[in-house]
Amino acid sequence: MPLPIASARSLKHTRRVICEGFKREDGLWDIEAHLIDTKTFSMDYKDRENGIIPPGEPLHGMSVRITIDMDLNILDAVASMDYTPFSGCKQITEAYKQLIGLQIARGFTGKIKSLFSGRGGCTHLLELLGPLATTAFQATHQERELAENFWQDGDKKPPMLDTCHALAANGPVVKEYWPHFYEHDNNKIIPTNSVKATESTDEF
Repeated sequence: MPLPIASARSLKHTRRVICEGFKREDGLWDIEAHLIDTKTFSMDYKDRENGIIPPGEPLHGMSVRITIDMDLNILDAVASMDYTPFSGCKQITEAYKQLIGLQIARGFTGKIKSLFSGRGGCTHLLELLGPLATTAFQATHQERELAENFWQDGDKKPPMLDTCHALAANGPVVKEYWPHFYEHDNNKIIPTNSVKATESTDEF
């Protein structure tokens, strides 16, 4: 269902975040996240050419790329800033090499906040790392499922269970796709119809 019709208004700011996952020929994965902020009006900025940022020119234009393996270990990382409000912003990009050696798993969000919050990083690059991690999970999800037989009956509980409302262990999706892990809840009415399970993100 689309959003309801909005009141009369005029656009002032647009933020675009694009995340992509690429499988490399060597078997590793490149995950990229890009953030662009634009305004519909000009702004005065001393660090920019002619002292202004004209309408439509990015205020922020930043990117992060990580290279991961199938276990979501970060093997390489690089950050870049094409557009920044201040010339000194770009000095922090090398700090994101600290991502190398981390694993995208439970606790990842806490680790990146401790590394890159405040003076240790860029607010906007830090914001990108959340969707970057989710994209890493989504991009590799199917191949990791096939490798670990997540969809087969067995003793191993699929890791995506209980990571969101749709995949609750006492819900209709788990009842249909993983009945051996279904948790009966006598206080909850389980709908008879179910939704086809799709990719899920871990809680990082």
